[in-house]
Amino acid sequence: MRGFLGLISDIAMVLAFVIIGRSSHHAAGGFPGLVSTAWPFLSGLAAGEIAVRAWRRPAALWPTGVVVWLSTVAVGMTLRVIAGQGTVPAFIGVALAFLGLFLLGWRACALILARAAKGSGKAGHVSSP
Repeated sequence: MRGFLGLISDIAMVLAFVIIGRSSHHAAGGFPGLVSTAWPFLSGLAAGEIAVRAWRRPAALWPTGVVVWLSTVAVGMTLRVIAGQGTVPAFIGVALAFLGLFLLGWRACALILARAAKGSGKAGHVSSP
């Protein structure tokens, strides 16, 4: 179950990135536009999840979080170029920063909560990463 929740969290973070980006650029296109923008990054996310076997330790910052983050950006940008969607250095920087914050951020929060629960004697209620 933890692996599934980790995957759902990662997907939600990538979709948040796409939705916020499309909204900030006033992009039209509705759901098809969302899918068109999201699929390269979701493909990169899937590649990273599989490469690091993220289901084993979904909340681990290293190597799970870092590999998933960098794979999401690298594969996502590569697929955008192949699909003719293009990239610019500023967009790559924004994607690295935003996806790093969100894909590593939820893991850091999970680690902090697990340590806090363990310190208060409630380790049985929150599973550690």
